Amino acid sequence: MSESIGTILRRERELRHMSIEEIAQTTRIPLRLLRLLEDDQFDELPGEVFARGYIKSYARTLGLESKGLIRKLDETTADREREPTPLPAVQTPERGRRFGIAIALVVLLILFTLALSIVLRPRHRDVPVELSQQDSPALVDTTLT
Repeated sequence: MSESIGTILRRERELRHMSIEEIAQTTRIPLRLLRLLEDDQFDELPGEVFARGYIKSYARTLGLESKGLIRKLDETTADREREPTPLPAVQTPERGRRFGIAIALVVLLILFTLALSIVLRPRHRDVPVELSQQDSPALVDTTLT
């Protein structure tokens, strides 16, 4: 059985006495992604296009021919494409989320009721309060006496 892409890259890097940090600095590929490459975890990489670019850049830095490595990548991705991917399970919302939605609905109902009571409140006519009907002493007619 032939060696994996990650095994080849790691072995060639170690033969050249280079650290993975040096490769990261030279290629400007994040260290985490280089470790994923060396561990053959291509599913964890952003995408197949990026994986191809990372492998080419890594191989160029080591002075390797990248065509063979890319061919190996195509073979491994072809094997994965034949396997049906499981459908994600439908999950119900979390209990906390449902509780939050319920609280929000109650608050909205209270606000709606308050607004409705203000709008539909019976309005009193703006009639000034009548003064008493008794005659005031200043207005009494003194001519009758």
